[in-house]
Amino acid sequence: MEQYYQGLLGYLTIKLRDRNLAADVAHDAYLKVLESPRLDTLEYPKAFLYRTAINLCVDAFRRGVVRNSESLVDITAEESPQTQSPHATLYQLQRAELVMAALDELSDKCRQAFLLRKLDGLCHDEIAEVMGISKAMVEKHIVNAMKHCRVRVSEMERLSPS
Repeated sequence: MEQYYQGLLGYLTIKLRDRNLAADVAHDAYLKVLESPRLDTLEYPKAFLYRTAINLCVDAFRRGVVRNSESLVDITAEESPQTQSPHATLYQLQRAELVMAALDELSDKCRQAFLLRKLDGLCHDEIAEVMGISKAMVEKHIVNAMKHCRVRVSEMERLSPS
């Protein structure tokens, strides 16, 4: 999937006329696609990725706001903790622990780039400056981290007793 990143980023930059917003949408699209249970059976993953990104753009424009990054703890849930059942809250906590375990398996630079983006909300240019690496390397680290977390969380969920 990561072979489509630069093309998607270029496409979104042209459509949105904002490279930082395009990078945010691209990352959100990658996250949604990598979290999709259909990922392994997709006949046209590139088309699915682009369609997901376009849908995210439409949603953002309809709301009239730019979509904020999702936290690690709340990667999949949209509702507030007060309205969730104890079972749902426990599931989210367990999932957050799985994500943190997956992040611990990453190289220091990969983990740092991901956390600077997702927790601190820095844009790629800012992360590149903070880390002293190229913007392209930042993008690669973040995509690799998302992919690794998705794979590891899926593996760990399959192995854990229900």
